[in-house]
Amino acid sequence: MKLVLLFGPMAVGKMTVGQELAKMTELKLFHNHMTIELLCPYFGFSPEMWELAHQFRMSIFETYAKGEGYGMIFTFVWAFDVQADWDYVKQVGDIFEKHGGEVYWVELEAELDTRIERNRGENRLANKPSKRDVEQSEARMLTAVQQHRLNSNDGELVHERYLKINNTFLTPEEVAGQIKAHFQL
Repeated sequence: MKLVLLFGPMAVGKMTVGQELAKMTELKLFHNHMTIELLCPYFGFSPEMWELAHQFRMSIFETYAKGEGYGMIFTFVWAFDVQADWDYVKQVGDIFEKHGGEVYWVELEAELDTRIERNRGENRLANKPSKRDVEQSEARMLTAVQQHRLNSNDGELVHERYLKINNTFLTPEEVAGQIKAHFQL
């Protein structure tokens, strides 16, 4: 069982890269908006929505990690300046490792101008209804950039199976191909 943790700032291309990686491998994509989009119509971006999303995700991880599948890709935004995010990532990884799984850490980074452009992308808007108010989505993204550090510092992550890719000028297919080749997935 494999878990590819695919993380980076908003609109860096995590879901799209995850879609391409899923096409190239037997990994199943679980992007973070799958739970957000389920709950947002009922609760908005409220503490209740985030708590339910967390509960759903943990249940999905536990159940999937016990199974016989090849593995999963999970996408998320990691605020490196928030200890709760570090704890969350450890908790998710621990779920898979306790069932004999391997965790692969893949960090994406891209220039802000590129991310602002990607925030308006057709695939993103088709798969994430909560992003369709592009002005509001962009405002949340810019606020997050001001309030949090959304990429790691050099040497901060020292996992055995870690890869950081600047995908500003790369296609999702190229990035997915690099991930697949690097980890021999």
